[in-house]
Amino acid sequence: MHTPVTPFTREYRIDFDSYGKLIEFHLRNGAQALAVQMHAGESVSLSDAEQRNLLEFTIRQVKARVPVIAHVSDSGTAISADRARYAEKAGAAAVIATTPYYWTPPPAMLLEHFAQIGSAVNIPFYVFYTPDEMGGTKLSTEVVLKLIDRLPNFAGVADASLDWQFMINIVSNAWRVRPDFQLLAGTEYMVSAGAVGATGMFSSLAGVAPGLVRQLYEICRKERYFEARKLQEEAAALRQIVKRPGFAGLKGAMRAMGRDCGEPRPPLDALGAGGYEKLAAELGALAVLRGEPRGW
Repeated sequence: MHTPVTPFTREYRIDFDSYGKLIEFHLRNGAQALAVQMHAGESVSLSDAEQRNLLEFTIRQVKARVPVIAHVSDSGTAISADRARYAEKAGAAAVIATTPYYWTPPPAMLLEHFAQIGSAVNIPFYVFYTPDEMGGTKLSTEVVLKLIDRLPNFAGVADASLDWQFMINIVSNAWRVRPDFQLLAGTEYMVSAGAVGATGMFSSLAGVAPGLVRQLYEICRKERYFEARKLQEEAAALRQIVKRPGFAGLKGAMRAMGRDCGEPRPPLDALGAGGYEKLAAELGALAVLRGEPRGW
């Protein structure tokens, strides 16, 4: 699953012309699904109307060539559930939500939060677990199993925790009661996640190096993990370079590859000229990027 960024103009308006080109870029370069607008798409900096407009635009542009997964997270349970209902009506193939923004509910209320979102729709519902971004709220195996019991459409967990014991607990327990339950890697660290049982991957780096991401995924799906180790190391090195300048690094890296999507919206910091030159130089030194597509 590729997770596109949201392109902005210099006035920080959504640049739909560039967004249309970006969707086509992802579709030409290995996306088996698009997940919009994830945190890589600056979801929390978009108004509700903007999120709906982007989702509708994506679905029209994709024309059913791949599934479109709608990110519906918010602080309020009712708000997220309403977004999920809207996404289903708009034609999304599935919805996904993180733990609530800002609030740190106890396990019983976290269970209720996800249960209400999932029960608002008939399409598959996924939980995205990213504790580094959403500190303070932990997702337990017990909550996952209770959600499976309550929601027939609870399809899986996308895990970005890199907590392998948690992932092992999820698959070993969930598969006993729902054999088709999916564990998905929330980042490009597919080797370890795949060895545990992950069958898919959410990737923001696909906007920078789609060839590397697709090759890593395909080799891991064939369970050739030793062969995939070099690709995993290259993906990890790219990820560290992109993350170092902060959130602006992803859009900066895409600009360096000829796909300028503007700067992040405030309060996220922009990448200044010096920072961009340093980032571009680091990317230029990566041999793995020499075979990646340039431009749109």
